[in-house]
Amino acid sequence: MPDDEPPAVTWQLDVLRNGQTIDTFHATTTVGQAFSATHHHPITHRVGCKDNPAGGIDLARTISVSPVAADVGGVTLAIDADETIEDDSAPTTPEGCALPPQPRRVNASHPGLVVPIGGSADWTLIDKNPTLVYRVRASVASH
Repeated sequence: MPDDEPPAVTWQLDVLRNGQTIDTFHATTTVGQAFSATHHHPITHRVGCKDNPAGGIDLARTISVSPVAADVGGVTLAIDADETIEDDSAPTTPEGCALPPQPRRVNASHPGLVVPIGGSADWTLIDKNPTLVYRVRASVASH
């Protein structure tokens, strides 16, 4: 009897900011299905010349990963990303007092990132200030 069930894909997505891993998502998802998750990173900045704590911000990161195809050559994943990040540089007032970095929203989609079996694939969302790269590893899960 042929095995006509779609394969399951085990994957891991590392979020790298300026080369440092800052977040990780992982799951086993069947081809044709989608996995979505949101990670929250609340941050409070110290601002002003008195270095007072200021209002916080929730740097949320939501990803959706859908395996599109999987075979001996690799795994193809459709990835949607929606995240709030902060710029590397923090502005200052004319007097030189600290202001919080500006938040920025990043929304991106990759229709088919090909990940070689046993390897990884990088998808660069932002190339500077800061760099933001998703590094993805994937394999076909054994039954």
